[in-house]
Amino acid sequence: MKSVGHSIRKIDGMAIATGKPVYTEDLAMDNALVVKILRSPHAYAKIRSIDLSKAESLEGVECILTYKDVPNVRFTLAGQSYPEPSPYDRLILDQIVRYVGDEVAIIAAVDEKTAQLAMKRIKVEYEVMEPVLDFEQAIGHSSIVHPEEDLSCNFEIGLNKEKNIASSYHEEVGDVEEELKRCAVVVEDVYYPQAQAHTMMETYRAFSYLDHTGRLIVVSSTQVPFHIRRQLARALQIPASKIRVIKPRIGGGFGGKQTGAGDVFAALVTLKTGKPALIIYDRKETFTCTTSRHAMRLRVKLGADQDGIIRAIDMQVLSDTGAYGEHAPTVLGCVGHYTLPLYNKTRAVRFDGHAVYTNKMPAGAFRGYGATQGTFALESIVNKLAERLKLDPTEIRLKNISKVGETFLTGQGVMLGSTSLDQCIVRGKELIGWDEKFPRREVGPNKVRAVGMAITMQGSGIANIGTASAEIRLNDDGNFTLLTGATDMGTGCDTILSQMAAEILEIPMEIIIVNAGDTDTSPYDPGSYASSTTYVAGTAVVKAAEELKSKILAQSAAFLGVSREDVELNGLAVRTLSGDQEISFAKLAELTILGTGKLQLVGYATHGSEVSPPPYVAGFAEVEVDRETGKVDLIDYVAVIDCGTVINPNLARIQAEGGIAQGIGMALYEQVRYDELGKMATNTFMQYKIPTRKDVGKVRIEFEVSYEPTGPFGAKSIGEVVANTPPPAISHAIYNAVGVRENHLPITPEKVFLGMQK
Repeated sequence: MKSVGHSIRKIDGMAIATGKPVYTEDLAMDNALVVKILRSPHAYAKIRSIDLSKAESLEGVECILTYKDVPNVRFTLAGQSYPEPSPYDRLILDQIVRYVGDEVAIIAAVDEKTAQLAMKRIKVEYEVMEPVLDFEQAIGHSSIVHPEEDLSCNFEIGLNKEKNIASSYHEEVGDVEEELKRCAVVVEDVYYPQAQAHTMMETYRAFSYLDHTGRLIVVSSTQVPFHIRRQLARALQIPASKIRVIKPRIGGGFGGKQTGAGDVFAALVTLKTGKPALIIYDRKETFTCTTSRHAMRLRVKLGADQDGIIRAIDMQVLSDTGAYGEHAPTVLGCVGHYTLPLYNKTRAVRFDGHAVYTNKMPAGAFRGYGATQGTFALESIVNKLAERLKLDPTEIRLKNISKVGETFLTGQGVMLGSTSLDQCIVRGKELIGWDEKFPRREVGPNKVRAVGMAITMQGSGIANIGTASAEIRLNDDGNFTLLTGATDMGTGCDTILSQMAAEILEIPMEIIIVNAGDTDTSPYDPGSYASSTTYVAGTAVVKAAEELKSKILAQSAAFLGVSREDVELNGLAVRTLSGDQEISFAKLAELTILGTGKLQLVGYATHGSEVSPPPYVAGFAEVEVDRETGKVDLIDYVAVIDCGTVINPNLARIQAEGGIAQGIGMALYEQVRYDELGKMATNTFMQYKIPTRKDVGKVRIEFEVSYEPTGPFGAKSIGEVVANTPPPAISHAIYNAVGVRENHLPITPEKVFLGMQK
C-alpha cells in the first residue's frame, strides 16, 4: 500500500509547531465581550438573594445573568448521541449550587479587568446545607443532592435520586455463587482507582457571535460539535437550525471535551446582548469546574480451578459521579463491558454497580472511560490469583484469554474477529526480560528492582449506536475535498482519514483538502470519543472513496467511449487497459462540472458497525524501589499493542506513548483531592502532580498486527486502550519488589514506606 501503513507526517503539524493562529482564542473578534463566571464557595447551598446593583453600575459591564434570567429547562452536558443516556439534571444557572465552583452568575464586560471587578461587587446570600462528600456514604445520606422534581431521563438508567443514585447497572450470566463454590481457589479484594484531571494543554474555551442572518455561531474547543449544537438548542430553547458550531484545532481533550463547558454561557451572552462573546476557563477553573475521571470502589471476587482456568468473576462497583450525572451510566457500564470479556473461559459472571451523586465537581468522560478503573481491579486480582496458584502471571493469562472465533458470556453470541493478544504477551515478556527479572532482584544497598504486568481491552466505537458520515468530492481543478465531522484533537485523524482516501483513490495525499468539524458543512459525526474515529469514521471514508472511485471510472469510460471494465486508474488520470487513451482528473472535472456533464462527482457514505472489535495491550513495567524511603522509579515500560492494521505507525506510537504517560500518572502521582468542606485542594499544577519526562522513564512500544475483518484495511482503535495497563502493571511490580499491595491509587512513596513497616 502506498499511503496506508506508512508514517506520514500530520498534515497540520507544521502549522501547529510554528504557532499559526488555529485555535479558538486565535479566531475570536477583538471586540468580543469577556465572559466570567461567579462560582459557589459552598459545596451545597441554596441562593437566598443576589444583589447585582453595585456590579451593574460599573462602566463597561454589559450584562449580568442569574438563575432568574435563564430558561428553566434541564439538560445534560454529556456529549452523547441522542437520546443521551445521561440524566437531564442541570440548568444553565440554578438556585441550588451543588459543588464548590458551581455557577452562580454570568458576567459579561468589555474587558477582563472590568468583569473581574464586577464579580467582586456581587453580593450573594446563601442557605448552606450539609454536603455529601464521601461517595461511600452517599446512598441513603440525609442530604439529597438533587431534590428537584423536574429531573428526567430519556430511558431507564436505574436512577433513584432520593437515595443519591444517579444510575444503576446489573448484568449476570450463570450462577456466580454456585460456580464459586466449585472453584479450587477464590480470591477477592477491594480497589480504589482515584479521580484524575485531564490536564490538557488548551483549557476550555468558546467564542460566539451572530452572523448576518442572526444565526448563533459558536466556535468551540470541543470533541463533539454536533452534540454541542444539540445541547445549546435544548438549554437555550432555540431551534438547532439557528445554531452553527465550528471546531478549530484543539489543544488536547482526553475525553474532557466530550462534555460541554463554557459554550452555553458565551452563547447566552451573545443572545442577550447581540454582541460577540468569549469565555476562557483559566487553569484553576479547568481543574475545579469541569470534570474528572470517576473515582470508584471496586470489590472483585475471582474463582479458578487448580489449573488456573478462571471460572467465575464477580464485580461490585460504586462510582462517584459528583454533582451532575454526565456520563454516569455509560462509564459505569463500560467498567464491566471492557473487563468481563477479557477472560472467556468463565462459566458465570456478575456485575453490579451504582453511580452516586456527591457534592463535588462532576466526573465525566476520560480516556479509558471505565475500562481503566475496571482493568486496575481485574488485573490486580488476576495477579493475586497467579501468586496463590504459584503460576507465572503471563501463563495464567495465556490460558484464559479469548481466541479468534470464540465468544464470551456477556457477548450476545458475537464472535471475536481478530486478536494477537497472545503474541503481545509473549513479545512483551521478551522485551522486558521477564524470565530473567521476575519477580525481583537486588541491585544495591536498599534498592530492589522488580517487574509486573497486566493486559487490557477496549472497544472500537459503540456497536449499533455510533455512526459516521463522510463525503469526498472531485473538485473543478482535479483536486479532492474530504468532508468529515470527525474531530481531530491532536490525534492526527485528519491525516489518517486522508491516508485512507488516498489509498482507495490511488492519489497523493497532497491533493486532498480536509474540511472537518463544522456543523453547517460537515457530514454528521458524533465526534471523537469511544475510540471510534479510525474504525467508524475510517470505514465511512473508505466507502465514500470507493463510491467516488466507481463514479470516476464510469464517467471516464463514457467520455473515452469504452466500457467501465476497460479502464483503470493511472496516477492522476484514468486510462484504458490497452493504454491507448487517457483522461486526466482535471479534464474529467472540467467536463463533468463545467462542461457537458452537469454532474460533480461525489462519493458519500454513512457507516455504523454492529460490532465493536476490541484492541488489546500487554503492558510490562520494571520499577526500582528504595526500601529506606519507599520511592518508586519507573525504569522501563513495555507495551505491545494489537490495534489491527496500523494505519500510521508514527501517529499510533505517539498515541500509545501519551496514553501510557497518563496511566503512569494515575499509578504513581495524580489525584484530585478535596478538603473537609468540599473545596478542591489540587486546583493548580503546584498541588496536582503530573509525570514529567523524567518520571515516565523509558517507554517502548511495539505492535503485533492482527487483521480485523470489519475494520478499514483491517484496523481497530488505539486511542483509549493504551492508558489502561500502567496502574495494575506498576502496582504488581511494586508488590513483587517489596511485598506492598497498595489498592488505593496513586501509589505514593508514603504509602509504600508505611506498607513496608506493617
